[in-house]
Amino acid sequence: MIKLEELTDTNSIQTFEITAIIDSALCVGAGGSSGTLADKPIVRNSGDNLLIPASQIKGRLRHECEKIARGLGWSICESPNAGRMVIRRNDSPPGFQRKEYEIPGYKDTYHCLISQIFGDPILPSRVIFDDLICTEEPENLTEVLRPGVTINRRRKIAEEKKLYFLETSPVNVKLEFTGDIHIQPSLTPETPDFAKALIYCGLRHINALGGSKSAGLGWLTWELPEIQVDETVWEFLLKGENSEAN
Repeated sequence: MIKLEELTDTNSIQTFEITAIIDSALCVGAGGSSGTLADKPIVRNSGDNLLIPASQIKGRLRHECEKIARGLGWSICESPNAGRMVIRRNDSPPGFQRKEYEIPGYKDTYHCLISQIFGDPILPSRVIFDDLICTEEPENLTEVLRPGVTINRRRKIAEEKKLYFLETSPVNVKLEFTGDIHIQPSLTPETPDFAKALIYCGLRHINALGGSKSAGLGWLTWELPEIQVDETVWEFLLKGENSEAN
């Protein structure tokens, strides 16, 4: 349940600015756009600035955090399958029957570490992402069209009459895309708050975003602020396989 009085307590929300520096060229498509020759135009905001949608950052980051948590031995729910993201206590697997997955106010369900950060069908997300907006003025960026052709994976040849054009950002100009991550207070104050540590580790695992990554598009480096993580957080994350089930 979302409590409005808690959302208005801005002093308890941690906000961090992150910047993605595109090393090659970015291709984040916007379906239904017009005014360009591209079959897949790049997404822009109302001010015509290039952007990386917050939904793409959140989804990709969740996937990376899931891999890290599983690697540390924690049982993680199966996203994005809604039916497998909510773990009912009356028929939960043994790996989920632990006190770290118990959330006050949710007596009938367990929630894994990743759901406690990014949410699930019944638990609200603790983190809010802004779109990453390109800091370069739109009039300084020329339209770049990249041709491609559909490949028949079975026959391993190009399909006939399947030429298309992608719109990308300019190539190799180190464009910067900047936005904020807002982390709300933990739902389990008695447990070390691991959200910031997992999010920053997850971001470091993301090396490319957008489409056509295998063709060299979307490769990036991150510019992140310095953060302080208490030693108890790392000790908590490292005991994934050692905690006893309730």
